[in-house]
Amino acid sequence: MDNFDTAIIGGGIIGLTLARALTKRDVRRVALIESNSEIGAEASWAAGGMLAPQSEANEADAFFNLACASRDLYTAFAKELLEETGVDVELERTGTLYLAFNEHDLAEIEKRYEWQHRAGLAVEKLNANRAREIEPFISEKVAGAVRFPLDIQVENRLLVRALKISCEKFGVEIFTDTKAETLLIDNKKIVGVETSKGIIRAEKIIIANGAWASLLNFKDNIIKKINVEPVRGQMLCFTSSERKIRHVIYSPRGYIVPRLDGRIIAGSTSERVGFEKSVTCEGVNQITNIALEIAPRIAKLSLIDYWSGLRPVAENEMPIIGASNEVEDLYYAVGHYRNGILLAPITGELLADEIVSGDRSKLLKDFSPDKI
Repeated sequence: MDNFDTAIIGGGIIGLTLARALTKRDVRRVALIESNSEIGAEASWAAGGMLAPQSEANEADAFFNLACASRDLYTAFAKELLEETGVDVELERTGTLYLAFNEHDLAEIEKRYEWQHRAGLAVEKLNANRAREIEPFISEKVAGAVRFPLDIQVENRLLVRALKISCEKFGVEIFTDTKAETLLIDNKKIVGVETSKGIIRAEKIIIANGAWASLLNFKDNIIKKINVEPVRGQMLCFTSSERKIRHVIYSPRGYIVPRLDGRIIAGSTSERVGFEKSVTCEGVNQITNIALEIAPRIAKLSLIDYWSGLRPVAENEMPIIGASNEVEDLYYAVGHYRNGILLAPITGELLADEIVSGDRSKLLKDFSPDKI
């Protein structure tokens, strides 16, 4: 196959965002290698689309700073994609509501509120009446809540569609049904990747294939493999003729996510079962119970769909973003775990800058491959 400036292994949200970011920096020969017949058909398609770093954070660490910086890019990101493709990714800025149902829950959300309030972040503490006032569909058993007004959400499947169209518009060459098998290295420099359809040669290669990253082989095994494992998350989808809720709504046990068309996405499990993507009765029951605790009237809605996805988790549950310190021109963008949609814009922008100009952002300092 033709030589490329950069080849990206993995056609999910991270690979797509990187391909677009590189072409916008005048990298003209970009290849995107995807093992499935469809782009973005794995974890990116299965996600809930929450962009909610404050809702899940217990401290302002390096990951929190990276996640907030990425969330704050989304307004411009969505606007640019709409202009480029005509696809509205349904970015919703209503915020996230985190509910408590018992004393333990109240103590948990109180701690989250206190540290964020002290840090000067946008956060609001609500009593039970106020929480039900702004979201009447939720349970009457709510004991209290915290609202994060800057947390947002996106329709992740529309986001994948928009990114695919954008990449095609900017000239990215997309290889589907093409399994990357072995990285080719010559004198400690990357030179290409052997695939199920032949060798793709490239000056630089980015590993961005999520839970499958550890399955790649290295010619002559001269470097250690990055260990990324799949974690299954099951999801349910309910539907209504009208929109029942406005916020993404969390509890300490799960979440429900509203869509503009009346659907409510509920999740999720977290299971280390290898590459098994089946949906189980146990998983469906667990998620249903979570959804009913949050909003008992969901019981009257129709369950119209269910699915699962494999989230990629690294050994320390942190993303791995940056250049290999063992092989020249080899880069990683893997291990985003439950935050691939959230971290896509910042991963694309900062890693593209590093690849094109050599500039390494301080935000990525703690996520280098050599930290693993």
